[in-house]
Amino acid sequence: MNTEVNIPEVVAEVSAEFDRYEAALVTNEVETLNGQFWASPTTLRYGMGEILLSHDEIRNFRAARSPVGLMRTRRNTRITTFGRDFAVANTEFLRDSAPGKVGRQSQTWVRMPEGWRIVCAHVSLIDEPTPR
Repeated sequence: MNTEVNIPEVVAEVSAEFDRYEAALVTNEVETLNGQFWASPTTLRYGMGEILLSHDEIRNFRAARSPVGLMRTRRNTRITTFGRDFAVANTEFLRDSAPGKVGRQSQTWVRMPEGWRIVCAHVSLIDEPTPR
């Protein structure tokens, strides 16, 4: 495999999209969130309590989700790119509404003709780990 990892301009592109996603998430900008997922029946999102197995299911979930309590603080964000068209983004997050818990989010991004899109995502919540 001869793929370049973390080409600076590609990392910057995906980081900007990831930040745009975060801003839309905490302000419940549903149209922006839906647009950042690849509009495909093979796109998936595993959420805190849901398994969404297509762009349509993700869109329906977003439309029904309450906009209350979405603010959060991110930490340990890592974006790794492989070549110019593939990336993974991972972060942890904390919410005031979930003391003692840490959320984890992962996204796989692919450059499509229309731009960077999330093709799969995972969100989960665990007890805050004890320091190592």
